[in-house]
Order: sequence, then structure tokens, then C-alpha cells
Amino acid sequence: MTRTRKRARRDDSEPTNAGDTSPDDAAPQPSTAIHAAESPPAAANNGDASPRRGRGRPKKSSKRKDRVAEPMSPESERRLTRQQQAAEQNGHVNSSVGPGPEWETVVRVVPAMDAVVKVFCVHTDPNFSLPWQRKRQYSSSSSGFIIGGRRVLTNAHSVEHHTQVKLKKRGSDTKYLATVLAIGTECDIALLTVNDDEFWEGVTPVEFGDLPALQDAVTVVGYPIGGDTISVTSGVVSRIEVLSYVHATTELLGLQIDAAINSGNSGGPAFNDKGKCVGIAFQSLKHDDAENIGYVIPTPVIKHFIGDYEKNGVYTGFPVLGIEWQKMENPDLRVAMGMASDQKGVRIRRIEPTAPESEVLKSSDILLSFDGVKIANDGTIPFRDGERIGFSYLVSQKYTGDKALVKVLRDSKVLEFKIKLQPHKRLIPAHINGKPPSYYIVAGFVFSAVSVPYLRSEYGKDYEYEAPVKLLDRHMHAMAESPDEQLVVISQVLVADINIGYEDIVNTQVITFNGKPVKNLKSLANMVESCKDEYLKFELEYQQVVVVKTETAKAATLDILAMHCIPSAMSDDLKP
Repeated sequence: MTRTRKRARRDDSEPTNAGDTSPDDAAPQPSTAIHAAESPPAAANNGDASPRRGRGRPKKSSKRKDRVAEPMSPESERRLTRQQQAAEQNGHVNSSVGPGPEWETVVRVVPAMDAVVKVFCVHTDPNFSLPWQRKRQYSSSSSGFIIGGRRVLTNAHSVEHHTQVKLKKRGSDTKYLATVLAIGTECDIALLTVNDDEFWEGVTPVEFGDLPALQDAVTVVGYPIGGDTISVTSGVVSRIEVLSYVHATTELLGLQIDAAINSGNSGGPAFNDKGKCVGIAFQSLKHDDAENIGYVIPTPVIKHFIGDYEKNGVYTGFPVLGIEWQKMENPDLRVAMGMASDQKGVRIRRIEPTAPESEVLKSSDILLSFDGVKIANDGTIPFRDGERIGFSYLVSQKYTGDKALVKVLRDSKVLEFKIKLQPHKRLIPAHINGKPPSYYIVAGFVFSAVSVPYLRSEYGKDYEYEAPVKLLDRHMHAMAESPDEQLVVISQVLVADINIGYEDIVNTQVITFNGKPVKNLKSLANMVESCKDEYLKFELEYQQVVVVKTETAKAATLDILAMHCIPSAMSDDLKP
């Protein structure tokens, strides 16, 4: 009887990065291996003359009578002759009546597994609680694969905040130092290269295939947890749609497959039945009601990333339309907005002030089409035979700086505009692009700029439920009024005599300084450093006020920095 032990599932409804394997210095995990089958003990006679009779049907005797070969009838001989002739015509010969068998050559396409490499990375993450230093280093392993031009593709989160990256080929015992050429945070793809010529010897680069269809077979190859050698899992494409990329909180085209994607699979290729790459494994869904749901970055997104790098020399990102829209499925709403019975589209609710289209588009415009493709009332467009997809897919196929033709309905008139597309400027950015966090310290007050990594560091992966309501509201709904606008907060107070009574202020937004609005962290640092007033007055949210004497505050700052071993009162990017 074989007994298995199931692993406890995580109670997490969000898609999670398949990501890297656990750090090298992590504690060993409890055993979840399948136990070997237990064989029942053999029955022993123990000196008894007769063995004990077991359960079930009686065992048949091994003695059998030898059958005497009977002569074959003429009719049977003719039938056998016809069968032999038919077999010979089809290329099959019965070994009992003729020469040895001739087997057909079966051609099977094998994925280019020799091009799949193991990625070893040492990370040094920023410390948002103590922004003047970094966290302790940790190691991870993931997967990648070789493409043309002496380059290697993997996931962005596999090499994020990297200190050192090394690659090892299949069947090799050598790790080669790699250089990170570009990191695409929105699409979770990174491009690497290796300077050592030996690394590229005897390897055929992976070729890309077309976007697969539903039920097409896929094979995911990589180096997941559970062993050191290459691993292969297979499944089919179960869904194609615009989905959320967890690493960058963006929405791009993605494939859902039922092949297992585990920690360490990140960055590994997904092959079709012709041996061509159709995507990169990057995340999976962990939920009590879901099993074997993995996600793959499809070839259109991969080719856009590579094309962007080749076109500009750097990664510039995926442009967005910069609008919030509303469905127009209600008949009364369509009539009220002046839409004809044959017109379809979505209503523009708000436009990003920093987006170029804010100069031509207006709120309550009905977006009818994008680059000649008509948009339905639910915001979808025709994709392939029998499929529909969100119209943001059309925008994501453009490059930064490209122009697009949009058709809108305004006051019952159809208007056309040529707009320029740019990446999204968020008030609370999704990433800090590998840079150290900014900070400014005066009188023990630590001022920081809020970002998604900052919220995740302060409140954990469930920051959308744990963070203060005010911060979440700004994160979800606020729009930047200018490209350099930031959300500045007092992240903590380093306790000293000068800040008595302010110790409990944590992650509270700074609205104004001495009556002037705080636009970003650098402008705040400049205003404080150049202040000649008697007092430093900071107005915070919820009508809180912080007041300290200017001369005393600047003198106390030096002592506070020395006490906490802080090298500078501000980060390098804020220094003049």
C-alpha cells in the first residue's frame, strides 16, 4: 500500500511569483516527499508442514498439460498467406515466418533543453525601514534560456537588486559570471549576457514560435525545487487573456496553463510541440480552490521587450493610454450619452494629467476605436476566432513615443485624434528601478517617498489590506499632477529630546512646509535646508502639525545621525 503526505496549501488568493528558490541560509523545510511503497511481509512456513491459506480466490496450479500441435487446415494456411503478403506490402514482416522486423523511424521534436540554464543570483534588497543601508544578502536560483545574439532571457524578479549573477549550463559544472543588460519590470523579463566565449560553445539558441491556441500542448522546462537537475512538466494552454503581472502590478497579455510551475521555474521557457518557445514561466496561483494554475509570458510580450531594447539601447517600458474608463452596457446610459444604436465604445471617466492625451481627450468622451479597431461596450476587441480580449492589448503592442489614431464621440459628434503614447507615471510608483530609496532626516524625523516596494516592506505582501486607508486611497485612485510629484511621508521618528511628543508619528503624509505645498522629497529637503525662519512647521494629514525650532533642530540632527551611525542626513539623489 502506498501512502502519501500532502503539503499544506497557502491561504493566498493572489497570483504569486513562482520566483526564486529559498535562500541558501534558510532553515531546512519539513519533508514532503512521497513515502516508498510498503511491501507486505512474505508468508513464512516457520517449520509447518503446510503453509497457511490466504484470502481470495485459490491459486491456480502451475501444472498444465502440454497441448499437442494440431495440423493446420488448407483454409487456415491460405488465410495466413494473405496476412503475410499484406504485412510485407505495409513494411511489416512476421518474425515467426520471415526475416527480422523493420521498424518505422518515428521523428519526435525535442525541445532545445541544452539551451536552458540555471540562474544563480545574490540579491541585496533595499531597507526601507532604514533607508541609509541595505538588507542582508541572500541567494536564489531560477531558470533562463539562451536566445540569439549571445543573450539569455530570465525573469526580472529573478535578478532584481542583484549583486552578482551566475549561469550554469545543463550538464556543466562551471558557473559563468553574467552581466544584466536590461530589466523590464512591467513585463517581468530580464536580458543577460556572458563575456566568456566558452559559455556559448555547442549551444543552439532557442527559437520563438507563434502565440499558441487553446488546448495546444506546452512543455515547461526549468530548474524548480526538488532537485538540482533539469525538470520537465507538460500541460495545455487553458486560457489566454490580459492578466495582472504580480511583480509590477501591471496588466499585459498572458497564458494560463495547467502544467506545474514551482519555485525555481521562473524564467524557464515553455515549448510547443514543435520545439519552439511560446513563453516564459513567471508566476502561479496559490489558492485552496485552485490546482495546477500557472502563468506564462507569451511571445508577443517577449518580442516587444527585445524589440524595445534593440530599438532604443535601453528598456523604455510599455506605454499606456492614461485613462480610466467605464463600461457602456446600460441602454439608458448609451442613449443619454448620445450614442446611436450601431455605436459601441467605453466612457472616459478620468485622464492622467501627465499623459499626452490629456490635451485632446476630455472626461465623458466615448472611446469608439483605437487604431481602427472598434471597441465594444464592455471594453473588449476581437482577438482571434471566437475570442475577445481587453482593448489595452492594442496599446501594449505600441512602443514608447509611437502615435495612435483614436476615435471618440463628443456631443454626438465623432472626432479623431492622433495621440502620442508614453509609459504610465504613477503617484506611487510600482518600482524604484533598482535604485536605493530616497530619504531625508532633520531633528530625528525621517522623510521618505512612498512606493509599492515601500508599502510591501512596511506592511507585508498583504499591504493592500494592512496599510492605512489614506495611503491606500492615494495608491489606488490618486493621479500625479506633474511628472516629478511624489507622496512624501514621515516614515518614523528617531527619538531625541527635540522631538518629544512626536514619537508616535508613523507613515503620515506631509502636506505643507511653512505654508508651502510639498511637491516631492527633494523640494522638501531644499526648503528645509535653506529655511531662515525661526521655526520649522510641517502640516500633516488629519490636520496634524509638527513644529520645532530651526536652529535647535539642525544642531540636534548631527547628534542623532552620530547616535544611529547614519552617514548622511539625505540620500545621494537629494544632494545638490
